[in-house]
Amino acid sequence: MAGSTTAERGERQQESSGPPPVRRLRRRHLRVIVILGLALVFLGIPTVWLFYGSDWLHAEHVSVSGTRVLTADQVEAAADVPLGKPLISVDTEAIETRLRQELPRIDSVDVVRSWPHGIDLKVVERTPVLIVQKAGKFVEVDKEGVRFATVSEAPKGVPALELTLSRSSSAAASLRRFGEARLVREAVGVARAVPAAVARDTRTVKVRSYDDISLELRDGRTVAWGSSEKGAAKARTLTALMKASSGARYFDVSVPTAPASSGS
Repeated sequence: MAGSTTAERGERQQESSGPPPVRRLRRRHLRVIVILGLALVFLGIPTVWLFYGSDWLHAEHVSVSGTRVLTADQVEAAADVPLGKPLISVDTEAIETRLRQELPRIDSVDVVRSWPHGIDLKVVERTPVLIVQKAGKFVEVDKEGVRFATVSEAPKGVPALELTLSRSSSAAASLRRFGEARLVREAVGVARAVPAAVARDTRTVKVRSYDDISLELRDGRTVAWGSSEKGAAKARTLTALMKASSGARYFDVSVPTAPASSGS
């Protein structure tokens, strides 16, 4: 050993100084993980108790907003929110499903936990675009063609839908091909595309076949619209045609590039 060089003695000192740096880092990481785990356990127990075991965060009341025809009491009854239970355990998706099933007038609903004690039901109701008269009452049809409610009085400003399918071979073929539900949706598409000024005066939307849809206005004027295709172009053409032929009683925009009007 007396003949050992200075470099050899330095290497021996370095080897005996302790575990490698990588091993020391691993031990430190393990200690940190253990400490964090214990902290989460001790913090988590009171947190779980706060949300589930205490009376501080239970569902105690329900608020309803956005209704127009429905009442808040109707919505709250259909929602059947489990009051008295921990707010965090309330199944908001189940409430939404119940509301859609029980109240078809609801188009969409947002069920929100309002801490610390409330459930908020934010409702959007369907808006009728057309009505269908049936057995002395009126069935409301929305923008998607969904028949969502039957009322005893027709809502003001909503045109009636008449399915007056002709007996021609083309009309019969149209009905077989598209079905009544599709023809209703086509009528809805027309009603939504009609210019606002004309829509306010529309009394009836008549459907004879897929490409034979017309409008009857409250003052007796008639508009031949055709199919629901190219609705925006037909709306622009009808607006211009009515201005140019203000005394006309009949307007045809079924081919928007070749409109026609007649009558006085």
